[in-house]
Amino acid sequence: MKTVTMRVDDSIYNMIKLAAEGQKRNLSNFIEFATMQYLTSSQFVDNDEMQEIMNDKELVTNLMNGLDDLKNGDYTIV
Repeated sequence: MKTVTMRVDDSIYNMIKLAAEGQKRNLSNFIEFATMQYLTSSQFVDNDEMQEIMNDKELVTNLMNGLDDLKNGDYTIV
């Protein structure tokens, strides 16, 4: 487990504190919970969205071509 120190504006702190109290969580637990909620909702797609992506044949082809280019060393991710 890591300890993180951060600075936030007073108004942001008050919003976080109210949200934590509303969920009966302590401040650090709420910040961890809210961060995980954000990361999982913004980094992953639900089944319906994934099905829409997979049904777009042109998009899938372009993604696969890009992956092949990356594997062949034609591009570098920075």
